[in-house]
Amino acid sequence: MTTSNDINDLKARFRAQAQGATVLHIGYIGIVNRLFDGLSRLGEADAPALAAASGMDAGYVRRWCDAAYATGYLDAEGERFRLTAIGQAMRPDAPETLMPIAVQAMISAHMAERAAGLMPSGARPGEQVLAERETILPWFGPMLEASYAPMFETTISPSITAFAEIDQRGGLAVDLGCGNGWYLRVLAKRYPRLRGLGLDGFGENIAQATARAAAEGLSARLSFAEGDVHHLALPEPADLIAMNRALHHVWEGGIARFLDRLREQMKPGGVVVIWEPNWPRDRAALRQPGWGRLAFQNLTEHVQGNHLLGAEEIVDAFQSCGFRETETHLFANGQEAVIVARTPGSET
Repeated sequence: MTTSNDINDLKARFRAQAQGATVLHIGYIGIVNRLFDGLSRLGEADAPALAAASGMDAGYVRRWCDAAYATGYLDAEGERFRLTAIGQAMRPDAPETLMPIAVQAMISAHMAERAAGLMPSGARPGEQVLAERETILPWFGPMLEASYAPMFETTISPSITAFAEIDQRGGLAVDLGCGNGWYLRVLAKRYPRLRGLGLDGFGENIAQATARAAAEGLSARLSFAEGDVHHLALPEPADLIAMNRALHHVWEGGIARFLDRLREQMKPGGVVVIWEPNWPRDRAALRQPGWGRLAFQNLTEHVQGNHLLGAEEIVDAFQSCGFRETETHLFANGQEAVIVARTPGSET
């Protein structure tokens, strides 16, 4: 039997969770409008000075400063503000930045609203929902990079021997759904002879990827272009094709046809490296620490016309389409899966 104390405890917990979301939303505003960066450069400033330095409206900035002070991002002395430690950590370039948590919170709010509105009709508008809010798409790639590049650099890429094979012969690695290009940039830094081509359907992502590669001195080996993965036509056969958290975006369109087209664009003995969130076989796993996020993501993927995949069904699909030597690597307590498969043919 539920008591009044139980109900009050539940209300208190939900209010605390709601307050946490508000804190992240205030942080998001400061991130996308470079207010944390601006105040970091200034050291301390009043709201009009911060607005001028950031190119923002002074009225909005004044009220944001009060909200950021209330939630602990800023300290104040009189009318002058300075960043607290958590405010410094919100800067996108800060070590161990908290930026992706705030960006993901805003994406989640947007996708939850869309799922709620679409549920009566069953409509699934597709990936363009990510571009419906003008401030979200430019931060989607940086959010993924800050969230996953450290794991890829330190744990995943050293575990996949195929990367070194491609590097030895100066082969071409193609990243389908490349986002802001972080995956290929990590590979290019680790493997100095590897060449890379990134394709993505969003022009904003390609612009970011091209600029970041140039800033990091990688333009000679990395290039990026807008492209539709459903009509793949590479300039040369690929030694390696990677899909980083993107295979589930093409699965429901007919995975067998897609994998056949993939194989046609690869050299004999070429390698496919797939990284996906690993949907559990047993629903009970979703209540284990860290796994619940996959359940919400799976709901929001439905809005985009997708669903999350389990490692076993990915392996089965590749084997059914003639790929061989499949390997499965699990990371993050099994929540992340990397599947490696080869096309038939000679190896070099």
